Order: sequence, then C-alpha cells, then structure tokens
Amino acid sequence: MREIDLKLLSEKIKEACIKANKILPADLESVIRSCENCEVSEPAKSVMHALSENLDAAAELDIPICQDTGMAVIFAEIGQDVHFINGSFEDAVNEGVARGYTDGLLRKSVVSDPLRRVNTGDNTPAVIHTRIVPGDRVRVTVAPKGFGSENMSRMRMFTPSASREDIIGFVVETVKIAGSNPCPPVVLGIGIGGDFEKCALLAKKALCRSVSIPNEDEYYADMEKEILGRVNDLDVGPQGFGGKTTALAVAIETFPTHIAGLPVAVNVGCHVTRHASFEI
Repeated sequence: MREIDLKLLSEKIKEACIKANKILPADLESVIRSCENCEVSEPAKSVMHALSENLDAAAELDIPICQDTGMAVIFAEIGQDVHFINGSFEDAVNEGVARGYTDGLLRKSVVSDPLRRVNTGDNTPAVIHTRIVPGDRVRVTVAPKGFGSENMSRMRMFTPSASREDIIGFVVETVKIAGSNPCPPVVLGIGIGGDFEKCALLAKKALCRSVSIPNEDEYYADMEKEILGRVNDLDVGPQGFGGKTTALAVAIETFPTHIAGLPVAVNVGCHVTRHASFEI
C-alpha cells in the first residue's frame, strides 16, 4: 500500500489547471499552425494565421489561450494500492481547482445552481470521473471545457439497425448545425456504445486523446478519417468564414452495448481543446 498526501494532489491539480489553460497540447498546436497552408481563400488563411498569432500572444504574455477558461473536468485513474491521507479526495480535487483558477487569474464560470445562477466564485465544483486501476500510481488529466463548444454537443439513441453511414451522417449534421458557434476549426470526440451516460463520457474522454493518435482499431481509425474528410467538406471553415478546415481532428471511443440499443454522443471541442496530465 502506497500513501499519497492529498495536499500534493491539490497542488498538482492547481498547476495542471493553469497549464492546461495557457499551453495547448503540442500536437494540436502543430495541426493549427499547419492548416494555414491548407486554405485557399484569403479569409480562411487570415483566420488560421490569427489563431496562430493568438497562441504566440498567450505564450508571450503568459495568459490563457481562450477567455473562456471552462468548467474543470477531471479524469483520475487511481491505483488500487493507493491510500490517500490528509483529507477527502473530492475535497482535495476541488481545492486544487479553486486555487488554480484563483491564483492563476483564470475566469470563474461555474454557478452553484443551474437555474438560480449564482457564481461559486472559484470555478468549483469540478466534474470528477474516477476509475480504479491496478498499481500504486495516480494519473490525472485536467480538461477545462468551454461552453461555446459544449453547447453544440449532441447525443442520439440509435436503434441497432443504424448503419455506419447513419452514425457518420449524425456527426456531420451536428457540425453543420453548430456552424460558427463552437469557434471552428473544431475537435470532435465521439462516443459509441455503452448506455445513455457512458457514451457521453466516452465522447468527453475522446477529446483528451492526442490528435496524432488514431483509434487502435483500424475499422474506427478509418471511420475517424472519413468523418474528418466529410466534415471538412462542409465549407464551414475557420470561425465560420468558409474554407477547408472545419475540423482539426476526430477521435472515436467505443464500449460494448445492449442488444436493443446503439447510443452515440458527439462532444464538440473548439480549436483550443485543452488538457494537461500528470502522474503521482
């Protein structure tokens, strides 16, 4: 049994909240910068160039890469041989988020009640997903999620008779309906299978996969490529001005499902689909 002090966890989460909001994953940044050369029209080229300049300015000024610093989503894989000391796990996570958003001067966007809309003042509580895994390590991914893109996400409970084409059509339709709202070019996380809530979780988790890593199953890797191509044929383009770059990447995650169902969720991420990970 390995003991881990929750004060250390809080400190690491604080650092990850700040890092995720200020530094885009290198592979995603590389795709954004290269896509300027993919565009033909001047408006599209200009927008992609401006997105690269925005990344440069954020680094130079040490400020967030987007003014919407999101709702903190925490994925924690906890080794079954770990014993936490000095407090409660959930409290420690939320303390780290609160300190990250306060000390990091990040915008606080969480309200305590969905209808009465009173701001909590420290961007907590976080959305926390835990998974028990073998070993004595803890791996955490902090994924701030802005709601310009989150609001464009969709889910559908297909019947088992739905085809691959039906699912692709649903994803493409989702991006078409979204238009310029999620600040394209977007990153698409797609969950297929499980049940109502599992497929949505798969879609959110898919957004945390490196954009340079395709699905390990060739069938779904090919599906990712096809969706990316068809979405980019929509001519929504950077920030909705038209062009070849409507999406930067597509990631599909799957899970076994019931014989009577086929849930599909599309979690839309903006061009700054952010996440930072650490291990203790």
